[in-house]
Amino acid sequence: MKSFIFYIFSIILILSASAVITVRNSVTAALFLVLTFVTSAGLWILLEAEFLALTLVMVYVGAVMVLFLFVIMMINITIEPLGKNFAKYFPLGLLVMITMVVEMFLVLGSQSFGLEKFSNPIPHTVNYNNTAELGVVLYTDYVYPFEIAGVILLVAIISAIALTLRQRPKTKYQDVAQQVSVCREDRIRLVRISAAENVP
Repeated sequence: MKSFIFYIFSIILILSASAVITVRNSVTAALFLVLTFVTSAGLWILLEAEFLALTLVMVYVGAVMVLFLFVIMMINITIEPLGKNFAKYFPLGLLVMITMVVEMFLVLGSQSFGLEKFSNPIPHTVNYNNTAELGVVLYTDYVYPFEIAGVILLVAIISAIALTLRQRPKTKYQDVAQQVSVCREDRIRLVRISAAENVP
């Protein structure tokens, strides 16, 4: 039964990942990417990596993909200009694709990643805590790489904020202090109009 579920999830994963790069609608491609992430999480659960599976669903599906969908809808990607040079660059793209497929078969072949090279995951008891085991390994053996990765991400966040906060001459900015300190007399002007006479 476990092997049957693995093959079903694998087929869905391959089809959804292929649809991400073949469909023409960007929103549909993003939704297929969500299906790819969820199916990958299912495969990780089969490998008894529950924490990584839940993290993949919560972080990528719950946050990153929502951000992708917002960006796709805001920039309003048009398909027609993207497909004009398709025939022009198709031979080069086909060559790159064939090269990548050959490299993947050479690296991920059965001589290195066959089923006989790796044993099945050891089944654990009901009280086994995947999160605790991962935390022990992460904060003992890999604590320095983990801290370095955190510093690199912090620098990336600060750099992104610094790049987006540059002053643009034609951009209109809001002065929050001025908006908060406004009073009624600054926004409303009462005008007394005399009544019209001899209106037919």
